[in-house]
Amino acid sequence: MFASPAMAGKTRLAFSGGPDGGTFQYFSNGMSSRLSKDLTNVEVSNMASAGSVENVRRVNSGDADFGIAYSGDTYLARNGRLPQDTRQYTNVETIAYLYGAPAHLVVLANSGINQVSDLEGKRVAVGGAGSGAAAAAQRYFTSIGLWDKIDVEFIGYSKAASAIGDHLIDAMWVFAGFPNSSVIQAAASNTVKVISTVDAGKAAGFFTEYPFYSEVTIPAGTYSGVDYDINTFQDSALWIARHKLDEQVVYNAVKDIFSPKGLSYLVKVKSTAKAMSIQGALKGIVTPVSSGAAKFWIENGLTLTEAQK
Repeated sequence: MFASPAMAGKTRLAFSGGPDGGTFQYFSNGMSSRLSKDLTNVEVSNMASAGSVENVRRVNSGDADFGIAYSGDTYLARNGRLPQDTRQYTNVETIAYLYGAPAHLVVLANSGINQVSDLEGKRVAVGGAGSGAAAAAQRYFTSIGLWDKIDVEFIGYSKAASAIGDHLIDAMWVFAGFPNSSVIQAAASNTVKVISTVDAGKAAGFFTEYPFYSEVTIPAGTYSGVDYDINTFQDSALWIARHKLDEQVVYNAVKDIFSPKGLSYLVKVKSTAKAMSIQGALKGIVTPVSSGAAKFWIENGLTLTEAQK
């Protein structure tokens, strides 16, 4: 990024976020404006984006300096395993865990569906075609041997929440932070169950094949009528950076965002930021961490895994 004469001496950085109204965009907007205000001689501009994969590509090419991406997309991109794309995006490094997006598998309480294997022959809404939710559903159901045995419906969350009550589908798959508004909608209009996804995944080797997914519990009482803990898995939304970004700039940025004031500011921007903490900053990361960020985490008592080094 070149500085204009008026900006001489300032480092200009671009932060690639997400579509308007999406969680990625709230985070990138909030983080950009805070860093621009707090860091000396650094100006961070927010860029709208289609989302996770576009952000990985922009950061890798240098079109963006910071971005937000799912751990899964970051891992697959670095390893040349993105769908229809065998390039290895090795210029992408990770800074920190922001929040998790867990799988919700929702059925009607009287459906007779009690475990994942009961979905054989059933109609399952997996999110819109090309969405991250649909990609995660395809990975999961393929791994456990069900993808070709279910009737897949590519429809978005709010439509699925209506369709399940109208018996147009048997199950809805939502891959998003909790509480999710569409699951709330389905649970408000119907008596629902949320099915555990972990045991079937473990038995099939799903977590070995896709190490970026981590187990998570959605607590009892999160949704109306669901008075038990739900054992499921999540992908993690991560703050990413380009490989050659100045180490001191990254260090200062992390120190600012993860200060008590920085974290409370982000919670005001988007309550999802409650998931952020120094203690949990390396959660869900299975790719190398930027050296400036690593320095800060190690100073704060964290230990990097082999995959994070």
